[in-house]
Amino acid sequence: MTGATGKVGSEAVRLLGAQRHPTRALVRDASRAPRGDVEIVTGDFDRPDTLDVAMRGVETVLLVSPAVPAQEIAVIDSAVREGVRHMVKVSSKASADSPVDRRRGQARIETHLRASGLSYTLLRANAYMQNLLALAPMIERTGGFLMSAGDGRVGMVDARDVAATAAAVVTAPGTHAGRTYRLTGPGLVTYADVAEELSDALGHTVEYRRTGPAEHRAAMIQAGVPEAVATSNAQAFGLIAEGDAAWLSEDVESITGTAPRTLRTFVADHVAAFT
Repeated sequence: MTGATGKVGSEAVRLLGAQRHPTRALVRDASRAPRGDVEIVTGDFDRPDTLDVAMRGVETVLLVSPAVPAQEIAVIDSAVREGVRHMVKVSSKASADSPVDRRRGQARIETHLRASGLSYTLLRANAYMQNLLALAPMIERTGGFLMSAGDGRVGMVDARDVAATAAAVVTAPGTHAGRTYRLTGPGLVTYADVAEELSDALGHTVEYRRTGPAEHRAAMIQAGVPEAVATSNAQAFGLIAEGDAAWLSEDVESITGTAPRTLRTFVADHVAAFT
């Protein structure tokens, strides 16, 4: 699996290791490798030779990464060269004509995967609850957070539930071949709901300050977010305000047998990050 040090990948590695499934985790920096009963190999998406070494003897690949098309396509091509049978890709909304760059990138990657000849499964996750952790410095500094999502509702999902779903799929890939799953939490929430849950957990009012995409983009750049990422984020939040993320699915529970975590549970588990 790739992305073994990220929010989804690290939890998937932990689960697979705990279940004693033979797992090989590809990392670029061995010092950041996850702990657990898994094999660690070093490699680089930009060096196909290292990918080929990592793929040898592998039957199923769990592809988790920031979705840079050239890099994920390199992983797919390496899997084909080395005789991998099945690929599980953690994805998000994908559209070739989306105004959001990363969604166009996801569409390009998914198209390449479908054309590769590999058996595959797509896991399309809604917005991650873990992304809320990035709001912690602003909340601590100003008592609230700025967002251009308006009153848009979101089927936010905990990355731990995405990881559990991925772990279940990679251990029985044949059952899920050719399927696309939509991964969400149990209910639709707004960022006003986020502010309310944080207020209850922290014992003081956390303010949700609504703004427009341009102002939100400027605030993210001022906070140190790269311009391209800030532009993409602002576009995505603007779409959320229009209802783009107001979708739910029961796929997490149907695959894992466990209901996905609520926003309240996520906040309770991570309250220390906001204090």
